[in-house]
Amino acid sequence: MMARRPNTLVLLAMLAATAIVPAQQRRSPGLFSPLDLGLLEPPDREAWQKPEQVMDALYIGEGSVAADLGAGGGWFTIRLARRVGLNGTVYAEDIQRLMIEAIERRVQREGLANVKTVLGTGADPFPGLPPATLDAVLIVDAFHEMAQPVVLLRNVARALKPRGRIGIIDYREGEGGPGPGPEERVPPSVIAARAKEAGLTLDREETFLTYQYFLVFRK
Repeated sequence: MMARRPNTLVLLAMLAATAIVPAQQRRSPGLFSPLDLGLLEPPDREAWQKPEQVMDALYIGEGSVAADLGAGGGWFTIRLARRVGLNGTVYAEDIQRLMIEAIERRVQREGLANVKTVLGTGADPFPGLPPATLDAVLIVDAFHEMAQPVVLLRNVARALKPRGRIGIIDYREGEGGPGPGPEERVPPSVIAARAKEAGLTLDREETFLTYQYFLVFRK
């Protein structure tokens, strides 16, 4: 029996998907896949991530200019946007275009007009952003994805205002709690060392998070 010839339109769609999808997902092995965004937002994240306390620790308030670096699906972005209000601005940065598109859809659903999405690069997360623009930069669970952490942090520091702060949050070593496997977790000493190379000073370490450490840096 002769095999049925596939519909031409279906065949073209299959060929297009084969060509396009891998190109969209071509990324460094360490980057989080946009297909797994749901894993970043478990129902209890609000309880253990404590976003209000995190923003308090970085002095983010009404009218602040803040950035969510490695923003993923924008979980923190929308909370930052609500905190800074209409007089503030939030830059949501990611190096994956699919993440940026996900954030833009989310921001539109939330009706937030104070968020600017930025497609960054491995070395310069805020291309074209004037120096001394940001009051605070937040990097949550993204440090292990940085290919050039020292160069990137140096560029982040350039974007900070003189009294600006960088908050880096990542999972503690081991297998406890949510988060990636132990092989992807970065010790806080490594982050502190890379930040020092970039010309940053460790201001303090906050200890109120259950599963993560929270380092605050300044110029």
